[in-house]
Amino acid sequence: MTNSVTRHDAWNAGDSYDSYMGRWSRAIAPRFLDWLGAPDDQNWLDVGCGTGALSASILAQCQPRSLIAVDSSAGFLERARAATPHERAFFQVGDAQDLPLETASRDITVSALVLNFVHDKETMLAEMKRVTRPGGSVGLYVWDYPGGGVAFMRAFWAAAASLDAAAGDLAENKRFPYCTPDGLTALATNAGLASIACAPLEIATVFEDFDDLWRPFTLGAGPAPGYCATLSTDARERLKQALYDMLPHRDDGSIHLAARAWAIKARVA
Repeated sequence: MTNSVTRHDAWNAGDSYDSYMGRWSRAIAPRFLDWLGAPDDQNWLDVGCGTGALSASILAQCQPRSLIAVDSSAGFLERARAATPHERAFFQVGDAQDLPLETASRDITVSALVLNFVHDKETMLAEMKRVTRPGGSVGLYVWDYPGGGVAFMRAFWAAAASLDAAAGDLAENKRFPYCTPDGLTALATNAGLASIACAPLEIATVFEDFDDLWRPFTLGAGPAPGYCATLSTDARERLKQALYDMLPHRDDGSIHLAARAWAIKARVA
């Protein structure tokens, strides 16, 4: 992930992020690659690789000639490198807005769930275009925050706002309003990309029990857990109970929700 944009964003602890969103990143990455439909034996770049969810899927199903994965967080890179040992994969520190690669040096450049945490989004997309050869592909995806696409996160902020009116301003749907087909297509168009297509990607998010859902919110990695970490013990317990009361619980204690992302793919002319 890239650098955080508010005091409630904490994207530096790979293990904590993996418990919170990384497991869902791993679930949705193969669906993105299926939709992208890239050929084998290509030179890939994964921008903002985080803990390596998309990189691992590229290696598993796309038969890349090589994969370079870039992230600004050394902690995330350490986790990704350990989880994805492969002779064709290379992990390095880098800024999504100033990629440390030569122009037209990659066949396919992708990014998973990162755009929201980059200050200059059009610069990031322009950099992804720059390092991709003419005729190559650029693709990315982000969670559908404006459409309430991550149900457990939407429930968290609804519970928080029921106790703290100011919490509503921190929710992802307020902070990332461009995570829509029109918004993403406009960003890609402004970055000079061509043949732009957009599609939804959907997965189930199934939690064994309420603790499986709640515990990642207490670990501090991400806007919602970052907010949770600022609360007093009593306030956190009130939030926990409010969230519990909002969720659908099955007879076995499990909680079944859904998540949706919007994906963009484009060609470099």
